[in-house]
Amino acid sequence: MNTSSNPVKRLVIKIGSALITDNGFEIAVDAIHDWARQIAKVRQQEKQVLLVSSGAIACGMQRLGWEKRPREVRELQACAAIGQMGLAQIYQEAFVRHGLDTAQILLTHDDLADRKRYLNARSTLNTLLSLGVIPIINENDTVVTDEIRFGDNDTLGALVANATEADVLLILTDQPGLYSADPRKHPDAELIREAVAGDAALEAMAGGVGSAIGTGGMLTKVLAAKRAARSGAHTVIASGREADVILRVACGESVGTRLIAKTEPLAAKKQWLADHLQTAGQLYLDEGACRALKAGKSLLPIGVISVIGDFERGAAVACIGADGREVARGLANYNGFESRRIARHPSQEIESLLGYVADSEMIHRDNLILID
Repeated sequence: MNTSSNPVKRLVIKIGSALITDNGFEIAVDAIHDWARQIAKVRQQEKQVLLVSSGAIACGMQRLGWEKRPREVRELQACAAIGQMGLAQIYQEAFVRHGLDTAQILLTHDDLADRKRYLNARSTLNTLLSLGVIPIINENDTVVTDEIRFGDNDTLGALVANATEADVLLILTDQPGLYSADPRKHPDAELIREAVAGDAALEAMAGGVGSAIGTGGMLTKVLAAKRAARSGAHTVIASGREADVILRVACGESVGTRLIAKTEPLAAKKQWLADHLQTAGQLYLDEGACRALKAGKSLLPIGVISVIGDFERGAAVACIGADGREVARGLANYNGFESRRIARHPSQEIESLLGYVADSEMIHRDNLILID
């Protein structure tokens, strides 16, 4: 994985239950501390890291002395509630040794499917990263039901990679990577070093179930790679027990299985905004704002002449120039009512007009594309 032309700047790391709990026997505290050491070194390279950690239910099982994963939802939720406390404490102790703060983020898949909650989650994650904090993300198993039965943190890792526009999704497992067949049944199975994310042949190779502790298997990892590729993120599936695996992947070394995203991040976002979203409103801009957008800058409220539409925060809106033509399209940081209130005003007046400030821009340049 050569990153000389495409360096890894933001990395989402997903760690499975089998690794967190040392295959269900006890919490792998030493391993957690070693991963924290590696992540601290990655941070010293001015790279950002988000950690998606499984293991809350497994940790709760271990604390309760249960050897088999319960099947009743109420027992699963109880395990998650107990285990989440223990995991958060262990992670905090591991990272504080390296002068790093951590933050616990509990999500459901619905949080990243609902537009408002998705934007709130993304904003929180990006803010934590800007503060140098390591977000430690897990599924909120204490309050969800369908996610416990059918969800998996491989998918959650991919959703986080999409939301934060990560360069790489690193899925750490108890296997060296993806094999051409189940190596437990086929000794001649070969490790796949590199393939294209979304290749249908990979799903056939990855069929099977997970461990007795976790809910996923290689199939969920392959499908997660397919999802992560939609925002241009490559996926690496590797053994969490491999020496310095996080450091090596962050530095571009080939480890485990690399599943390549066909689409570059910018192209993926442009296609999403330009082709797959119907605009919910229109922002009419002055000539200065149009020039700013064409120069690669964000859209500020002062450059908006008028606002049409009753849209929600995060909706796709069209930016219309003086000639009536659409010059750009983007995701609004304020809803229609709020946008009308702050239009034609400088950003420093947003708080006095609305009573709060979500963002200083009407549309951030990262969420805006020009229309040719």
